[in-house]
Amino acid sequence: MLIPRSLGPNGLRQPVTTMGCLLRTHHAYYLRAPPAPYTPPTTGILARLPTSWVPYAELLRIDKPTGTYYLFLPCLFSTLLAAPLSTPSTPPLTVLGTSALFLAGAFIMRGAGCAINDLWDRNLDPRVRRTRHRPVARGAVTPFQALTFVGANLLAGLAVLLQFPPVCLLYGVPSLLLVATYPLAKRVTYYPQFVLGLTFSWGALMGFPALGIDFLGAAPAAQALLGVDAASFLGLGTGVAIDPATTAAATTANNANPLAAAALLYSSNVAWTVLYDMIYAHMDLRDDAKAGIKSIALAHASPAKSKRVLTLLAGVQVTLLAGAGVAAGAGPAFFVGSCGGAALTLGWMIRRVRLDSVRDCWWWFVNGCWITGGVIASGLGADYGLQYLEAQKAHQANRKEHGDDDTKANNQ
Repeated sequence: MLIPRSLGPNGLRQPVTTMGCLLRTHHAYYLRAPPAPYTPPTTGILARLPTSWVPYAELLRIDKPTGTYYLFLPCLFSTLLAAPLSTPSTPPLTVLGTSALFLAGAFIMRGAGCAINDLWDRNLDPRVRRTRHRPVARGAVTPFQALTFVGANLLAGLAVLLQFPPVCLLYGVPSLLLVATYPLAKRVTYYPQFVLGLTFSWGALMGFPALGIDFLGAAPAAQALLGVDAASFLGLGTGVAIDPATTAAATTANNANPLAAAALLYSSNVAWTVLYDMIYAHMDLRDDAKAGIKSIALAHASPAKSKRVLTLLAGVQVTLLAGAGVAAGAGPAFFVGSCGGAALTLGWMIRRVRLDSVRDCWWWFVNGCWITGGVIASGLGADYGLQYLEAQKAHQANRKEHGDDDTKANNQ
């Protein structure tokens, strides 16, 4: 049954005003009857778990893996962009193993981030229809238990990080500050999505040192802090070492600039994160306004204004992505597949998404991950594959040439 909300003295529904904009009160999501009390899951992966495990699985968002994929994709992008820069070019099995470790790390750290978010928002979540049944908000997990859970996840994340070259600790650990403070941003600014972008895009930096390209020259600091020869100590899970010669070679391969490539790729991912989370935030417009939760969707509440901002973000993302390819010396497969594909899919999504429909926003948030993220990864993968094959052919030709020279020398 539908019920009226926010009735005024004349018996008519009153709009909610925020940032000078009127929120549409005929939004179907907000006119439903109050949500039913929490009921344990009866379908899906949560229903198969022991009852005592369910609240912690909900903290992990194990039944909603899209956030894990969004956290993983920047790691994959940077791994594929960095792979052709090493000398010799990184073998496919190393790329695959590195990507698998990043996927495990994304799953763990996304769980830690969600638990931290739920701790900060335990008094706000009950006011928002979509989040009111989260485990901390409904009391199924105490703050102390949630904090303990965060600690366990961070230890597991550290175990994954230690599989990479030790210098990756210096690249990865600073992101924890952003993970811990993002939930505070929505209390003080209408643009917390930019803080989320800085957090979720951190993996765009990590693929380079994971494959031995220390673009900040952090190995000596890692050696001093960790007491190991970080310049040659292998990553336990990847077998990759940080070698200054590798980084130097990467700067000359295809006239590449690894530092610029990493910075531009990171910035591109920040724009992408703001874009897709702006669509996501439209699902909670009215509840967020009533609860005092700020978001970029509230700052640009009308669909027309929001779509103009989304279009601007898409343009920034694709431009920065192309810049990262130029800095990395990428080939046509990247510019056509990744950049062209991103431009087309983002344009399609922005044109088609109905921002006043919760169901439509959710569909594009979930599927946009694979639509846009998939074409970017495919272009990067194709470019890496072509460059790897070309490098292998050049290596074989070089060996054959030197072999012929050795044969001639022996005959003489």
